[in-house]
Amino acid sequence: MANAGSSVASLWTEVNRCGQTGDYTRAINSINTILDEVQDDVTALHCKIVCLIQNGNFKEALDVINTHSEVFASDTVAFEKGYCEYRLNRVESALKTIEGASKQTDKLKELYGQVLYRLERYEECKALYTDLIRNSLDKYEEKRKTNLAAVVAALSQWEREEASLDHLGLPETTYELCYNAACTLIGQGQLTEALNKLQQAEQLRRASLSEDSDVIEEDIESKLAVIHSQMAYIMQLQGRPEEALQLYNQVIKLKPLDVGLLAVTANNIVTINKDQNVFDSKRKVKLTNADGVEYKLTKKQLQAIDFNKALLAMYSNQDEQCRKLASNLQTQNPGHPRPALIQAAQLCRQKQHSEAMELLQKFSQQHPETAASIKMTMAQLYLIQGHVSKACDVLRSIEDFKHKPGIVSALVTLYVHEEDIDSAIDVFSQALQFYQAEQSGSPSHLAIVREAANFKLKYGRKKEAISDLELLWKQNTSDVHTLAQLILAYSLVDTDKAKSLSEHLPSPDAMAFNVDVDELEKSHGGANYIRKKTAKVTGETLPKEQQGQGTVKKVRKKKKKGKLPKNFDPTLSPDPERWLPLRERSYYRGKKKGKKQQEEAVGRGTQGASAAECDQLDASKMASSPPTSPRPGSASGSATTSTGASPRQQKHAASSGAPRNKKVPQKKKKGGGKGGW
Repeated sequence: MANAGSSVASLWTEVNRCGQTGDYTRAINSINTILDEVQDDVTALHCKIVCLIQNGNFKEALDVINTHSEVFASDTVAFEKGYCEYRLNRVESALKTIEGASKQTDKLKELYGQVLYRLERYEECKALYTDLIRNSLDKYEEKRKTNLAAVVAALSQWEREEASLDHLGLPETTYELCYNAACTLIGQGQLTEALNKLQQAEQLRRASLSEDSDVIEEDIESKLAVIHSQMAYIMQLQGRPEEALQLYNQVIKLKPLDVGLLAVTANNIVTINKDQNVFDSKRKVKLTNADGVEYKLTKKQLQAIDFNKALLAMYSNQDEQCRKLASNLQTQNPGHPRPALIQAAQLCRQKQHSEAMELLQKFSQQHPETAASIKMTMAQLYLIQGHVSKACDVLRSIEDFKHKPGIVSALVTLYVHEEDIDSAIDVFSQALQFYQAEQSGSPSHLAIVREAANFKLKYGRKKEAISDLELLWKQNTSDVHTLAQLILAYSLVDTDKAKSLSEHLPSPDAMAFNVDVDELEKSHGGANYIRKKTAKVTGETLPKEQQGQGTVKKVRKKKKKGKLPKNFDPTLSPDPERWLPLRERSYYRGKKKGKKQQEEAVGRGTQGASAAECDQLDASKMASSPPTSPRPGSASGSATTSTGASPRQQKHAASSGAPRNKKVPQKKKKGGGKGGW
């Protein structure tokens, strides 16, 4: 017995030494030897569990705890059991173990906070870490602050809760705190500020890593991958997809060990690609199927990835896979409208619009609380098919949105297109009743009242518009525009009332504006029209008494008389045909042939012809026949005679007879002249 006791003591000494040096495998061998000597030793079993946890053998440690559960007291290994379950991703079991402990120690509270964060119970987690930071002071305070900052960022991103790290007393002294502050700003929509915080976090991280001489540049870039991926996400939200895609691809090439980071980055690349570059999206989507991804991401992140997988299957024409993924999503998220929308989109791509409409109609009936987006899609499908009235009925059935200004505007526009003015006015009336009861006097209420009044005035509903205008004028009695509209409406219905209201109009002097017109015209944003200065009249001088006066009368120049021809005779009457073209005048005889042309014409004709034949072809020896119709502007028979005389003889006879009207030579018009002689 003495030898056994000494051997056990030496084994414990060995276990203590191994624990200090971190050689937990050798310590486990010594503990097993002790357990062979002393079975069910609580201390030895506890040490073995701790050594197994230090070596990462969580399942084996949990088996030891469950096997010897009767040996341990209720709270002896509660922390170790809960921690093993947490590391084995049995989060619900870990929660039961921690809540079942009779005494909540600080280390159990730390573990409890981790479990609550994994279960996405952020409000409880925030309260727990706030209490731990307030009531504890040790070397783990910095880590607690980092965890609290992560909880606040999660609340901002997933719960849309307004929170600030400064309010909680969390200074941004480390890159983790700075990174979480950036995530909080992203959730609040402050993207530019968030990007600046991420750049600050990158600088802090580089400075801390550069202190270690063994760390190479590739390792530094790998450590910064999470910051760069978040930067790319901000760029994507800011509408800079090319820059975001470049940064995402850099993160993918580094192949970081965090499978959650890889999955989120790959998913965001798929969302940028959309229906383009499908082959690249198929390769990237494989990264979202890595082992352990479901434990690294939140439920909303996993849900978004599944939705994008279904959309990618639809865009790549994998109909069966898309249908299967959408059906699984519908089972996992019964009230979520997006799976139904994906199925309807796939049916529409296959030109099955009626089946898509039936699917959406069925979902809206089963889940009326989340059917708003479904009904909007139904209205769009009806409009595509040309069923405007059905689209209006669907829009008016959306209780949550039917009184919104955008929906009211859309309904009125559609009804006007269908020339259904009564229904459009009914839409205005229902919206006004809603705002009068719920948000009386709000900007939205007054805006709809004004639009309703303008619409009724436009379509001749004066009496109905008067009540709306009176409401607007009572809200703001100094609104002259509304008062003028009201007077105009009353003038068509009740002139006495219009006269009484016109007394409230301000006087013309009160409505005049003290505006310096000259300064307004000189200003950069002034009127486009600029008054021209009065041009000086050359050759004339004003009297001295008129010089210096503000207004100068324009002096009109006298028009010069046109020049007359040299042979102008005022005693003769002008040619009545002077405005007709020369060819249409009665005295036109055509162009005269010259003497040279007449000589050249002698002897011409068909070769070998006889003199008799030439005489037959000579027009001067033939009797002239009267023309079929007179020339324009000439008298009948004035051009030819019935005699058989030749043209030369006719000309000679004409010259010896009564004189004809001598042709007045035309003088070319000079520029600017208006003489018609």
